[in-house]
Amino acid sequence: MPVDPGPCAWELPPADRADEIGVVAIGADLEPSTILAAYRAGMFPMPVRGHRRIAWWSPDPRGVLPLDGLTVSRSLRRSCREYEIRIDTAFETVMRACGDPRRPDGWITDGFVAAYRRLHDLGWAHCVEAWTPDGELAGGLYGIGIGGLFAGESMFHHRRDASKVALVALVDLLRAGGATLLDVQWSTGHLASLGVIEMPRAEYLRRLAAATALDVDPWAARGR
Repeated sequence: MPVDPGPCAWELPPADRADEIGVVAIGADLEPSTILAAYRAGMFPMPVRGHRRIAWWSPDPRGVLPLDGLTVSRSLRRSCREYEIRIDTAFETVMRACGDPRRPDGWITDGFVAAYRRLHDLGWAHCVEAWTPDGELAGGLYGIGIGGLFAGESMFHHRRDASKVALVALVDLLRAGGATLLDVQWSTGHLASLGVIEMPRAEYLRRLAAATALDVDPWAARGR
């Protein structure tokens, strides 16, 4: 089971106080207790473009992938047979690949890597990896799991469909483990093609409270 890092040292404002772009607050820190309290309250950390300080976001609408709504094309099903799925075997490597500085608007700094690595060591942050038969890490994703919630943070691929294959495996794992909510923060055209929908913040917060209250751990039997 994940290790409780203790109470948050900050008084976090309600997520519904977000401004027009979705920022609730700026400041605080990336301690495990702060990050977990924020996720439980419907927020996640990411810098505001052009600023170094941490911003805490709660978009409205929120991107969510219904666990029974993933769109898997015929070609993606074929790709699923081309990769080996591993869970939590290369967390920092996956996170750094997601934060490739060549990617536009990259925000996954060394500080973010260190913070989420601590959460991984405590059992809260997880990754799903797609490997080639010859042992190359082809793609993956990472995020935070709290009860029945998985908050997806980022994904990457070096080979065709590898990140999508990791997503298929993630959905299978969450469904089998009793999770109910897969948060992807914002919807994009690419994510919408995979089944991601937009949900009003108020509805997201209701579902979040129910999901994080569940006494489940989909990751318990998979690498921990």
